[in-house]
Amino acid sequence: MTAVALVTGASRGLGAVIARRLAADGLAVAVNYNRNAAGATRVVDEIRAAGGTAEAFPADVTHEPDVSALVTGVTERLGPVHVLVVNATGPQPLIALEDLTWQAQLDQLEFFVKSPTLLVQAALPGMKEHGGGRVIQIGSDVVDRKLPSMSAYTAAKSAQHAMTEVWARELGPHGITVNVVAPGWIPVERHAGLDESGYLAEVPLGRMGTPDDIAAAVSFLASEGGAFVTGQRITVNGGHT
Repeated sequence: MTAVALVTGASRGLGAVIARRLAADGLAVAVNYNRNAAGATRVVDEIRAAGGTAEAFPADVTHEPDVSALVTGVTERLGPVHVLVVNATGPQPLIALEDLTWQAQLDQLEFFVKSPTLLVQAALPGMKEHGGGRVIQIGSDVVDRKLPSMSAYTAAKSAQHAMTEVWARELGPHGITVNVVAPGWIPVERHAGLDESGYLAEVPLGRMGTPDDIAAAVSFLASEGGAFVTGQRITVNGGHT
């Protein structure tokens, strides 16, 4: 049976590149999207054109009924989820402390605490039944950078990283690894037109990271080569932190 990977937020950006990489590795890929159906269809078509297996699945991964239906649909159409890549994200506004509201905090927690919890809970029965699995969260090196006006995002990402470590201990006895890949600034479509020079000057390796760099780390953790790695944060940022 072909192993199945579910990649959330995979209609564009990092998620799309991760989905294509896992398909090239031989996994059947469930391409999750919320609003960008055209982008998800394009990713599926690209994977199929390259000889891989993929299908698109709509869901708001912060909404419990959607998450349950998503995992059920993937299981029925492709098979049980073996590799879960928690990638979907939302807006990350700069908000000064004096303007920060509790709702702004909750907006970040929805994506980086609630959504991962719902997704892992939904995929867990299938992973346990079939002897294990891989949970790979896409985090951020922002937890190390302590940037002003990003306290809500940083707090939520820090919580996501901490959950990864706890879940690794909790799920290890079931043969399930749990890790986080923490990118630095990896320019994708939504960053078009932004000035990279200031950031680039601080990167020891002397170049901006690419989505392929992140996809390679995810690929490793999803592979047999990553089978004994769990509870870890792999930071992919060229040494910036």
